[in-house]
Amino acid sequence: MRLTVVGAAGSLAGADSPASCYLVSGEDADGRTWRIVLDLGSGAIGPLQRYCDPATVDAVVVSHGHPDHCADLAALSVLRRYGPTKDRELAPIPLYGPPGIDERILQVAGATDRHDLDPFAFTPVEGDDAVVVGPFTLTFATAWHPVPAVAVRVAGPSETGGVASLVFTGDTDRCDEVLDLALNCDVLLAEAGWAHSRVNPEGVHMNGTQAGTLARDAVVGDLVVTHVASWVDPSGTLELAAVAFGAPVSLAVPGAVHVL
Repeated sequence: MRLTVVGAAGSLAGADSPASCYLVSGEDADGRTWRIVLDLGSGAIGPLQRYCDPATVDAVVVSHGHPDHCADLAALSVLRRYGPTKDRELAPIPLYGPPGIDERILQVAGATDRHDLDPFAFTPVEGDDAVVVGPFTLTFATAWHPVPAVAVRVAGPSETGGVASLVFTGDTDRCDEVLDLALNCDVLLAEAGWAHSRVNPEGVHMNGTQAGTLARDAVVGDLVVTHVASWVDPSGTLELAAVAFGAPVSLAVPGAVHVL
């Protein structure tokens, strides 16, 4: 299983990074490569095309309905309906996310009909739901954010044999549901939207210290910090996260590949 960072900027796309978007890929027993996109935030559809054909991915998971996590679903709809694959008989792309994500596509598109939903087969998910996509099992937990949001655990084939696990927090404050989801995972992709700010409102984001303590308490293998705003120097956030985790951490940057 491989995690490719497509975009990691928090709140909005930056000059050097789109907003939230991650590609998870891996092979099944027959050698067929499966691809799952985690979030498709503003500005992500362009760079995603460097790594795959977005119109033919096997599933899209959206953590919640804020534009920096879902806006480019509308762009994927346009690509699927009018791009190079428009004349191919492709099955709808499985789309998983909190209830209402399908309506967000229509809102972003400014649609007067529901044709923008034609490329997708939407299944709403909430805490404790699980789905299977090829060799991957996706398990969800309720996140703590101002709008309905989920974190996701992706379990799939390890590069060294056996099963590897990745947990993506989406946007969330520290909460027991996400902690339980992250227990003993190989890689925790954790947001630190409050960066290295030490006084934050509850129920929105984590800061570097909270991301690090979450990783420590969940006994994860590696911590990758993401969702730091493009106008913030991430060095302070990474320092706080590493101190709290008790081990080195890495920053999610576009193009980085993590092999599990």
